[in-house]
Amino acid sequence: MTLAISYEDIVAAAGRIRGIAVRTPLLENLALNERLGGRVFIKPECLQHAGAFKFRGAYNRISQLTDAEKKRGVVAFSSGNHAQGVALAARMLGVKATIVMPQDAPEIKVRNTKGYGAIVRLFDRYSESREAIAAEISEKEGAIVVPSFNDPYIMAGQGTIGLEIAEDLKAIGVVPDQILTGCGGGGLASGLYTVLGREFPEAARYVVEPATYDDTKRSLESGERQHADISVKSICDALLSEAPGPLTFAVLQAFGVKGLTVSDREAADAVAYAAETLKLTTEPGGVVSLAALLDGRVETKGRTSVIVLSGGNIDPKLLSACLGGTAV
Repeated sequence: MTLAISYEDIVAAAGRIRGIAVRTPLLENLALNERLGGRVFIKPECLQHAGAFKFRGAYNRISQLTDAEKKRGVVAFSSGNHAQGVALAARMLGVKATIVMPQDAPEIKVRNTKGYGAIVRLFDRYSESREAIAAEISEKEGAIVVPSFNDPYIMAGQGTIGLEIAEDLKAIGVVPDQILTGCGGGGLASGLYTVLGREFPEAARYVVEPATYDDTKRSLESGERQHADISVKSICDALLSEAPGPLTFAVLQAFGVKGLTVSDREAADAVAYAAETLKLTTEPGGVVSLAALLDGRVETKGRTSVIVLSGGNIDPKLLSACLGGTAV
């Protein structure tokens, strides 16, 4: 089976975003290492443009549009991080952007998306289809749909995170035992493991999801794409995809990825830990990989772990609640 992206596609994407996207550092924290009894390397994509890794894939995708397509504009649907990434990338490339966002998206994400110059169309995620709304806008205005994960350019753009991790680890002579990243539709994970599955083939590879949205975990265990109940709520809004994409799922299967889950309370506690100990502002959906380590989902003693903190767009009130232990 031919996969949607290759290592070479990700190298090409890295060339397109070089000098545009932030090359986020790979951090190590002594207090975290001591608590877990091993070494943990943290890739803080909360420091990326627009506060999340999504900018990478959005810029890679929109930059590949023809001049004629750019004039037609783009449309995307997202609860917030992809929305912001598309909005900012489109503004940088001089392209009109319309974003379909759920009415219950975090206020900060809606505000930032508008601030980057995009037109926001709100919808009810429990009674309307965001895909149908985006398709209607695309048909009416000729706008190009920019998917949030099931697209080769999006996947390759997110995979540039893996190239940076591999380069930084090799520079200090470190080989990881395990790698963890959060997962919604699988765009980040599929790109990441296309690189790190090749660079560190012996390392265990995991995706982490909210316990109530474990569709990717169940898909990997059953061998067929499973769906989540989208009527269920979670504070991990960045990860509430109904199912992994056909393209992303095939990549995760090919690289032997396994699924883990954490509760909303564990995600909220990890937000507090990141702020207080790591000095990083994260959001619940962006910090599930850390939550999985803190709550013992995998063995860390004597091992070297790599985690991606995928986003930091959190409303101040929710951050305060996480810090106070009242978020859930």
